[in-house]
Amino acid sequence: MGALEPNTVSTKQQWIAQLAGETPDRVFTSLAHHIDQEWLEEAYRKTRKDGAVGVDGETAERYSVNLEDRLRDLLERAKSGLYRAPPVKRVHIPKGSGQGLRPIGIPTFEDKILQRAVAMVLEPIYEQDFLDCSYGYRPARSAHQALSMVHRQLTAFGGGWVIELDIRAFFDTLDHALLREMLRQRVNDGVLTRLIGKWLKAGVLEEGRVSRMDTGTPQGGVISPLLANLYLHTVLDVWFERDVKPHLIGRSFMVRFADDAVLGFSNEQDARRVFAALSERFAKYGLTLHPTKTRLLRFKPPRDNDPKGIFDFLGFTHYWGKSRRGRWCIQRKTARTRLRRALTQFGAWCRTHRHLRIAEQYARLSRKLRGHYAYFGISGNMRSLQRLRFYLERLWVKWLSRRSQRGRLAWDQAARLLARFPLPMPRVVAR
Repeated sequence: MGALEPNTVSTKQQWIAQLAGETPDRVFTSLAHHIDQEWLEEAYRKTRKDGAVGVDGETAERYSVNLEDRLRDLLERAKSGLYRAPPVKRVHIPKGSGQGLRPIGIPTFEDKILQRAVAMVLEPIYEQDFLDCSYGYRPARSAHQALSMVHRQLTAFGGGWVIELDIRAFFDTLDHALLREMLRQRVNDGVLTRLIGKWLKAGVLEEGRVSRMDTGTPQGGVISPLLANLYLHTVLDVWFERDVKPHLIGRSFMVRFADDAVLGFSNEQDARRVFAALSERFAKYGLTLHPTKTRLLRFKPPRDNDPKGIFDFLGFTHYWGKSRRGRWCIQRKTARTRLRRALTQFGAWCRTHRHLRIAEQYARLSRKLRGHYAYFGISGNMRSLQRLRFYLERLWVKWLSRRSQRGRLAWDQAARLLARFPLPMPRVVAR
């Protein structure tokens, strides 16, 4: 790659990005040499130290002992082909919809470091290829930006037709062979492709048994979001932007965040044509759209005989409401399922931690509530935030009253307690 190759990690990444941007048809066959001791140290620095432990039970604290030697050994194994990707420990968390559980994979800490190192090489390349409609798990992009784009586009249309797209078990059905083929179109470095192949084949440890599959990539893996974006970049983004949009009559847009997407159209005929083609397009790549959650709806200011158009995206319900001047406008509020889940989680926390000192409970609840505001505190959602705070106060008082048989709080006592320890007030952080 030439004598002027940079030395530091950040300048190497900038250099790779520049090459990828200047030569969009280039296939990179020599990238692994960038991953050296310094690169792994930077990957270690960027890896979360407080995450759950993998199948080996090793914590970040234990791994940090003799860190330099351990990273050197990891580097040698990765480049020589001796590295063996351990199975991913699977746990289940409640889905945002409140229906069932979502499987999450937890790699070992060492595996996280190596996955981070490989992602740090690939990301500068694919950031030059990924389209503006993609927002999920990309640097300098956020869910708030995706929500703002949906709001801005639909407002510009004056409403229209919306496709709410939901892929059934995407992370479990992603086709390994097709993914490798997509990867080789831009990156064909033997060391990197071998490592990615090992991660795809590593399997999942659940209830003491390791299962290996020919499809899927575990949610929770450091490399998984990048691979998922690469897959859907080909399946959906490029197809819609370059093959579909030029043939439409009216205006259209798409916003995708990981495997969640919203497609908007100003023309009903365009919307119906695209909706009819989606299932066949996804089936070509081994994916299935959820039959009830994927839907086409009219999203325009309500008329007397029209059903109200409502859809959910990234935890927010989008609907039509009246502005202060009496005009129809697009409004957003916390989705009912997300509000219910937040209250359930807050209630469970108050119940299991009611033995702590009240000051400590207050400090930790306040941090959790501010974290909720940091995501759901968007313009127009104040009522949902106030509602959450109102019910959380009552949940907190309820479980404080059950600290002992004599611990029940009268409402005047509860009022004094809440005045002394007032939970943070809602605040808007994004428009």
